[in-house]
Amino acid sequence: YYGTISIGTPPQDFTVVFDTGSSNLWVPSISCASLACQNHRTFNPSQSSTYKSTGQNLSIQYGTGDMEGIVGSDTVTVASLVDTNQLFGLSTTEPGQFFVYVKFDGILGLGYPNLAADGITPVFDNMVNESLLEENLFSVYLSRETTGSVVLFGGIDESYFTGSIHWISVSSQGYWQISMDSIIVNSQEVACSGGCQAIVDTGTSLVAGPPSSIGDIQSAVGARQDAYGEYNVNCSSLSAMPDVIFVIDGVQYPVSASAYTEQNDQGPCMSSFQNTTGDLWILGDVFIRVYYSIFDRVNNRVGLA
Repeated sequence: YYGTISIGTPPQDFTVVFDTGSSNLWVPSISCASLACQNHRTFNPSQSSTYKSTGQNLSIQYGTGDMEGIVGSDTVTVASLVDTNQLFGLSTTEPGQFFVYVKFDGILGLGYPNLAADGITPVFDNMVNESLLEENLFSVYLSRETTGSVVLFGGIDESYFTGSIHWISVSSQGYWQISMDSIIVNSQEVACSGGCQAIVDTGTSLVAGPPSSIGDIQSAVGARQDAYGEYNVNCSSLSAMPDVIFVIDGVQYPVSASAYTEQNDQGPCMSSFQNTTGDLWILGDVFIRVYYSIFDRVNNRVGLA
């Protein structure tokens, strides 16, 4: 999921992933020779009257790729919000294959400031410091369609959900990290027994967890591993497959088979659970599509509805 922002005066447009799993903003620089930069929009500092260079270098590693570059300062415009003197990364190299093929130019991180490389103040914090927002929170609605998804800065749009908001305290500030009680399939606890830590991450597509636990979920929902190691299910049996229920702060959040599987170009339906390294569970877009998510920095809590 990505949207358009602009940087500079006059504005230069970029598509960025609004990523709650990182905290820096960066876009490709005109001086980047990597293949990934050649087929994406690049920022030209000399064309912006408000650009200031800092002389700082920047290097960021993601789960799927990394970038290296320099730090500049300029005006960043997100919808009608004009965030001045924002420090951001200009990538000079984007090694690896990942960033070559993605549809977005850069990343706008919405995690906590302590996750930011080089101690750079994130866009959201700058918006708050410049009194651009009504409330110190943002909320996310992810649509199942290619259009219609929304990041709302400074508020909650109740037209996107019914029922009440359940608030969950952030257990560790950096990522939007919360404590999860357990994961249940067919009334059996299949993973996260005794509790575990999870992050609500708009920048991850699927739901990810430790390999042995993910294997247990795949078995419980009836997914089978193919020759390539992918877990597949029979598309015609989705309606008979069980919900996977994430229990958080005593509340059950079911995700149905139609939400945790994806049809692969007329082929089999693939399961949307994947392995991660480390102990953190990642509740990515598969989960967020089902639950409107509010990221509240005033009270350091996540709201799900």
